[in-house]
Amino acid sequence: MTHRRLHDGPLNMSPRRQSFLEVINGRDYRIEVSSVNSSRWRAEVVTQYGGPTALMPFYGTTPETAREGLTTWLARIQPLPDAGR
Repeated sequence: MTHRRLHDGPLNMSPRRQSFLEVINGRDYRIEVSSVNSSRWRAEVVTQYGGPTALMPFYGTTPETAREGLTTWLARIQPLPDAGR
């Protein structure tokens, strides 16, 4: 299982919405974290145009915990690329 960020910080610095580019097991993901209320954050995979995908969102008490829950789950379900292909 491999996981790396393409950027150290968010792509934008809005206090209510943050976007990240992540590479997880060789696939690129754009992850958006947004404030639901003062103590709840939602992380979801979005398309290149900013729209949500069919994947379920993950929630946390901070932007980091919400994003970490989503990226950990993606790393588990997304198999590593087959080296023999």
